Amino acid sequence: MTSSTGNKRVKGEVQIWLSGMGLAIGCLMVGALLALILWRGLHVFWPQEVLHFKIAEGEQTVEVFGQVKDRGASGVRDENDEFIPQISLFTGHREVFGISYRTVREPLVLESRVAQGVMVADRVSGGAGMFLPSHLVPAEGDEIKADDPAFVDELRKLVRQGNRLRRQIRQIERIEIGRVNDRIQAEERHLRAARRAGAENLEEIRAEVERNIESLNEDFARLAAQAGEKRQELELARIHFRLGDGSEHEHAVSNITRFHYPNQLSLGGKLAEFGRGLWAFLSQEPRDSNREGGVFPAIFGTFVMTILLAVMVTPFGVIAAIYLREYAKQGPLVRTVRICVNNLAGVPSIVFGVFGLGFFVYGVGGFIDGGARHPWPSPLWVAAVVGFFAVLTAAVLMGLRLSPAPGKPPAGKLLGAIGGGLWVLAAVLLLGVVAKNPYFGGFFAADLPTPTFGTGGILWASLTLALMTLPVVIVATEESLAAVPRGVREAALACGASKWQTIQRIVLPGAAPGIMTGVILAMARGAGEVAPLMITGVVKMAPSLPIDGEFPFIHAERKFMHLGFHIFDLGFQSPDAEAAKPMVFATTLLLITLVVVMNLSAILIRNHLRRKYAASSF
Repeated sequence: MTSSTGNKRVKGEVQIWLSGMGLAIGCLMVGALLALILWRGLHVFWPQEVLHFKIAEGEQTVEVFGQVKDRGASGVRDENDEFIPQISLFTGHREVFGISYRTVREPLVLESRVAQGVMVADRVSGGAGMFLPSHLVPAEGDEIKADDPAFVDELRKLVRQGNRLRRQIRQIERIEIGRVNDRIQAEERHLRAARRAGAENLEEIRAEVERNIESLNEDFARLAAQAGEKRQELELARIHFRLGDGSEHEHAVSNITRFHYPNQLSLGGKLAEFGRGLWAFLSQEPRDSNREGGVFPAIFGTFVMTILLAVMVTPFGVIAAIYLREYAKQGPLVRTVRICVNNLAGVPSIVFGVFGLGFFVYGVGGFIDGGARHPWPSPLWVAAVVGFFAVLTAAVLMGLRLSPAPGKPPAGKLLGAIGGGLWVLAAVLLLGVVAKNPYFGGFFAADLPTPTFGTGGILWASLTLALMTLPVVIVATEESLAAVPRGVREAALACGASKWQTIQRIVLPGAAPGIMTGVILAMARGAGEVAPLMITGVVKMAPSLPIDGEFPFIHAERKFMHLGFHIFDLGFQSPDAEAAKPMVFATTLLLITLVVVMNLSAILIRNHLRRKYAASSF
């Protein structure tokens, strides 16, 4: 290496600068992407100015209310190859125009001015609406003109009433009627189970079940009538309004979930409306093909799935790493296992999804539902049970025999191989005894052919992602175990601690920060995966949450919504891609925020452990 005196440079200085430049470019690209997502994601909820446009369409002039969402970013070229910029307008009222967005060439916009008195309303169906309110027709009393000072207060009261009625209808249809349906299904399962068991009093059971179902059907009809009455009540109050072209329209006030006058809002009013829109997005359910409403079920599903993933992957990853690092004899077999673990980290996620579908969903789930498809004959199964206990006893005795006593040399390789073979044989026999049990008919056989656990659900999706992220936890845990100072181990052994006591009380606490690093990486990767979930349990719209107030409170068999799949569905499966684009940015920002929050929580725990067990150098 030459000296850096004079004009001479140290060898490699150019490469250092190039590496720094590459790092800076990478950071700028990531920062720009995050800034774009942040701006476009939050801009969705900011109340924008509404303009009145006059647009030339052929020989006619069309007048619409609209908000400019994109100006000049795209365009077309005319016959003279001149670039003509375009404007993207959000006009709403999908039930009137057929679309929510329209793209217009700038030269065709004849006039645009601020639309005074225009109301923007979030609606249950038809997308957002922008209109000039004309008058309000309450269920009782005289109509109220839009210029009446009592108009806004009365409309706000009716909107709150409509929201309350919708919540009551949802409570009746999803909770109360759902309970009735569950009880009807339970009665039908009871009858099918009695028929399968060949009960002697089958006719009495059938008669009792029919009486119970008849009573439950009466309850169902009563609740459905209550819901129908409330739906009729929703349609009583009406609002009349005009669109930009002057056409008169009306619909039920209950179709409006909230409203505001964007052109009349001050900065404080816009901030308040921004907060209300953001809260609605976080707390409400999706509606209108996921293009409107909120994403609370997707937030909840993503959070629960990530927590289940971390809970499942951590013990298996730590146990595997402890064995490979502390107990397994380093040799060709262990090196092969490590190579396989590292290779698993590079397997495409969809492959894990197919494996989860075949093994967890159809294999384990089908076994839980209906038992073994091809059980062993009873004599063979009994012989396998006896053989399992015999092999297990021999393996335990061989393990005690192979444990070296103080002052004596360890056992030979042959005895070690025999002991390992006994444990493998015991595991195989146990798997056969469980999977081929002729006396287990499944927990949900009465529900078949409708599967319970034999279809996609949040449990199988979490297990699939836990298997996918297992190599990350194993590698990180191994490295953290190796980083624990050797002197600390030897000090514990010198004080009379056994090897397991040393691992349990000295090594694992010292390696805890590194283990948490692996769990953080696993959570970050698992939370953003979509491909495996598409075939193991995620859906476009989940009717209920995997955790709720209904017994047994945790429903591992239920399908769920996920923010990543929600983004995919909005971006690529939505019938109106332009209308779904704002929700794509908002949901992307939310997913990034959720992953960052969960990772920061895990990082805080890791830092606490690092300070507590400062002896570790990891």
